[in-house]
Amino acid sequence: MDIRIGITHGGRELSVEIDDDSADDAAAALEGALGGDATVLWLTDRSGRRVGVPVDKLAFLELGPTGDRRIGFAAD
Repeated sequence: MDIRIGITHGGRELSVEIDDDSADDAAAALEGALGGDATVLWLTDRSGRRVGVPVDKLAFLELGPTGDRRIGFAAD
């Protein structure tokens, strides 16, 4: 599963790829962070690296399945 995180006053977005098994845990962490329970949103990616984003800097969150990332003008 891919998680895209928009950060306020940032020119780029953060993309974290997590295991599909931990998708529910990630969703719970996102809801807890947005609900005011935490000041930092912590996520662990597939390689075990932890990523922290201050909750007050979150612009948007997008959860979705890991898909093929196409480059160029591919026709379907």
